[in-house]
Amino acid sequence: MENTLTAPPAPLRLAFIGGSRSSAVGYSHFVSSAMDGLWMLVAGCFSRHVESNQESGQVYGVHPERIYDTWQALLASEQGNIDAVVILTPTPSHVDSVLACMRAGIAVICEKSLAVSSEQARQIIAVRDEHQAFLAVTYNYAGYPMLRELERKIRDGKLGKILHFQAEMPQEGFVRVDARGNKPTPQAWRLADGAIPTLHLDLGVHLHQMVAYLTGEKPLELVSDQNHYGWFAGVVDNAGCLCQYSGNIQGQFWFSKSALGHRNGLRIRIYGDLAAAEWYQAQPEELTLSHVDGRREIIDRAGQVEVSNALRYNRFKAGHPAGFIEAFANLYGDIAVGVRQFQQGLPWQGGAVYSAELALEGMHFLEAMVASSQSRRWETIEA
Repeated sequence: MENTLTAPPAPLRLAFIGGSRSSAVGYSHFVSSAMDGLWMLVAGCFSRHVESNQESGQVYGVHPERIYDTWQALLASEQGNIDAVVILTPTPSHVDSVLACMRAGIAVICEKSLAVSSEQARQIIAVRDEHQAFLAVTYNYAGYPMLRELERKIRDGKLGKILHFQAEMPQEGFVRVDARGNKPTPQAWRLADGAIPTLHLDLGVHLHQMVAYLTGEKPLELVSDQNHYGWFAGVVDNAGCLCQYSGNIQGQFWFSKSALGHRNGLRIRIYGDLAAAEWYQAQPEELTLSHVDGRREIIDRAGQVEVSNALRYNRFKAGHPAGFIEAFANLYGDIAVGVRQFQQGLPWQGGAVYSAELALEGMHFLEAMVASSQSRRWETIEA
């Protein structure tokens, strides 16, 4: 799935459903998709609100005639004129637009979480298979070069037999106030928990994907707890679990929006019998390794690396940190390769980075977490 930054082909044509300039993710997707010249945003229905929709299209450089009031109108007018649609609406509304795009024969790039339940995910997979459609799910942290470096080291046996891991994603958004003492005002849909709490769909899916990508193993059973500590009554804002994985690997997960001091404390520690590794999202250019003989080393893109020194990850040389947007651009680079292969009738599988099957496994994982927090017992994760 590797691509380079040299002599790129003509950009693929992209449309957004959702992702207004004022949304949480829209501008990030716009900038990252355009960064390497592989994609061009040409159409969109960015918001249900007319003013925001038009303003966003202007900011993104979309011709006024290709800014649509509804996503249904976009699909009707743009079928055959675009290469892919990015779904950037709130998670609970993903399913309808994802299904409609696939039925229309348009490649789909969907912001995580793909769905809000395993039932929805199975429905999406069934329609994808029926229409032989292209579907990729974005988990933006999977694009960080040093995380990909860690995956290679694990795959090559540099850590030895993986024994256990800790994956955490603490944030503070539901308990802190701003400099004037004002409480936060999250989007309304983030304050309406469904069968799977929004916290799990927002943060838990990232950790599940990351562990799947790095270890290649599957979650089997878990025991979990969840709670509410923040400003918003009835909304789960702290959760954790102990999970048994295939390969006799034990894992611990913690994700929270009620952890003061953490803007975004995404961190993973993986322990093998030859070495341990730690990666921290706030310092994404560094990977810390601790070896069985007591040596400790910190590597970056200029060190003894096999993946992160590739040209595509070095838009500028090591020592000049790349960050969140560049990681997102790496995903769009991978997806561009996948879409072109798909258009040529070649096989392309998302695997642990982008697949709907991984999204389904994630729903099973999160549903088991909820069930365990209610039963107070270990729960088997549906295969």
